[in-house]
Amino acid sequence: MAVARTAVVLDDRLLIEHLLMGLDLSGEIYTTSYWYYRACRAAVAGAGGHLSGPFEQLDEPHQGAAIRSLLDLPEHVRLPDPRMTVPKMAELSERHPKLNLLNLEAVAAGVSLGATALLSPPTAEGVLPSVLDAEQVTWTVVEL
Repeated sequence: MAVARTAVVLDDRLLIEHLLMGLDLSGEIYTTSYWYYRACRAAVAGAGGHLSGPFEQLDEPHQGAAIRSLLDLPEHVRLPDPRMTVPKMAELSERHPKLNLLNLEAVAAGVSLGATALLSPPTAEGVLPSVLDAEQVTWTVVEL
């Protein structure tokens, strides 16, 4: 799938997919600190869920290499500057007081970067899409 955007923000599952299999993306690729943390936690402590499942499907040598590739985030996958996102998160929390920290960061990244959020189907089923819409952040579901 080719996605032509200036900047995209990958959710945790798509970050894993991109690093393990490669997604056909152009432009600047970002993820958030919390999505990156969740992806690393799934790789290291895996419990067979939708985040750690891809690692468990690999044989031993490939599994270790895949985990190392995630823990050493490649330079082409960027993390938004907290100096940009944290104030935006505080502002967003006033409009969306029930939104959790993970989703506040995702929306703040999308707004601050003028990026499109790329969401895996499970993420797209949650509360995030309606808040992205409310904040005029474009988003797209990427099927795996």
